[in-house]
Amino acid sequence: MGQQLTMTPQLQQAIRLLQLSTLDLQQEIQEALESNPMLERQEDGDDFDTSDPMADGAEITAPAPDGGENFTESGFQESLRSVEALDEGDYERIPNELPVDTAWEDVYQTSASNLPSSDDEEWDFTTRTSAGESLQSHLLWQLNLVPMSDKDRLIAVTLIDCINDQGYLEEPLEELLDAFDPELDVELDELEAVLHRIQQFEPAGIGARNLSECLLLQLRQLPDSTPWLAEAKRLVSDHLDLLGSRDYNQLLRRMRLKEDELRQIIELIQSLNPRPGSQIESSEPEYIIPDVIVRKHNDRWLVELNQEAIPRLRVNPQYASFVRRADSSADNTFMRNQLQEARWFIKSLQSRNETLMKVATQIVEHQRGFLEYGEEAMKPLVLHDIAEAVGMHESTISRVTTQKYMHTPRGIYELKYFFSSHVSTAEGGECSSTAIRAIIKKLIASENAKKPLSDSKIAGLLEAQGIQVARRTVAKYRESLGIAPSSERKRLM
Repeated sequence: MGQQLTMTPQLQQAIRLLQLSTLDLQQEIQEALESNPMLERQEDGDDFDTSDPMADGAEITAPAPDGGENFTESGFQESLRSVEALDEGDYERIPNELPVDTAWEDVYQTSASNLPSSDDEEWDFTTRTSAGESLQSHLLWQLNLVPMSDKDRLIAVTLIDCINDQGYLEEPLEELLDAFDPELDVELDELEAVLHRIQQFEPAGIGARNLSECLLLQLRQLPDSTPWLAEAKRLVSDHLDLLGSRDYNQLLRRMRLKEDELRQIIELIQSLNPRPGSQIESSEPEYIIPDVIVRKHNDRWLVELNQEAIPRLRVNPQYASFVRRADSSADNTFMRNQLQEARWFIKSLQSRNETLMKVATQIVEHQRGFLEYGEEAMKPLVLHDIAEAVGMHESTISRVTTQKYMHTPRGIYELKYFFSSHVSTAEGGECSSTAIRAIIKKLIASENAKKPLSDSKIAGLLEAQGIQVARRTVAKYRESLGIAPSSERKRLM
């Protein structure tokens, strides 16, 4: 004898739906609708045949939150009981003709029928049909507009292929020269000449071999009347390493400039783009659909499921009425199995929505300070705290908070964002690591640019506020925020 843990297909389906993001869930629902004739989506404005007693009772929708905290399950349970009653009641005979619930135009629509008229002021064909443009395709498009010999065009295409996404030429010209067919008799001067032609393309600074050349190409395209243009070219060509190390005293001596003059030159250089290729966005934008919406009403924070992101499903009552209890034919068995799978799928969606709602409500309960005052009021929170509050396992909470997003008045955040470790305070309390990052960011934003705060100084300021953080921890938090060290933050006022 022995004990064995098994998972039913229903439980496996519920766990799989629980960890899906909203976009993946919508795709899963669409596949279920296409494969199971018993499932159907109820759109707003649909008119079902109310003469069928099942038409009003078979609808199953996502649970509506009651005051942001409690669920209204009576409607779901009533609908579920009406569907389950199909197994015990008498069924109507299959009619001679089934009603047609769709029109030809609803299924077979041409692609142009959904597009606005070309006379519309908002009509823009490219925004609806074009994909993201790559940097190489953008440069090749400009190359086709330039008169050039076949040999030079071949060289230009080769050079463009070697330009990375940042806009820099990765391979040295000497190595590229060896890659050409000896019969073409390509010389290094020809590569240089064609490269100079490419460097005149847009965006400015493209095709540079290093940062100095990239900035210099952009400065050359500025009008000659630009103030301090000659000095900026000289600084970029000869003293860029000093500017990178922020050694302003050496720059003042070598360029024989005053402090105010050097500041204006640096401002001109900082207006340039060190990564010109990043201006051409080749990737498609990624959209986030929030699963939960949090809003404040009468001094209370309400938590609601995003009803627009959760399709409303129901068991088709007319198809379900065709199932015969005592009939064991192949068609009836198929329909009975599809009906049972439809019930399981709807129950799994219901379970997912309930779990998501419970977890989101507890997160809002713990992080009211963040919603009221911002990141500095974030409290420490771990998965165990939420799991204990809702009576579930930590692995379930981890699945619920992965790729699920909450829309708040302060923005859209992933549910995992509200979880953070804690640091002890002088009074014996705890402070969230997210709050400490926000304090560090605020301290650096208000620092003296001539004398930026070091990590040790920031640790001392935090300790003065009762937060005990080591210098290494401050450095780790600063790097996670993408903030440079104090030596690189020093500016010339």
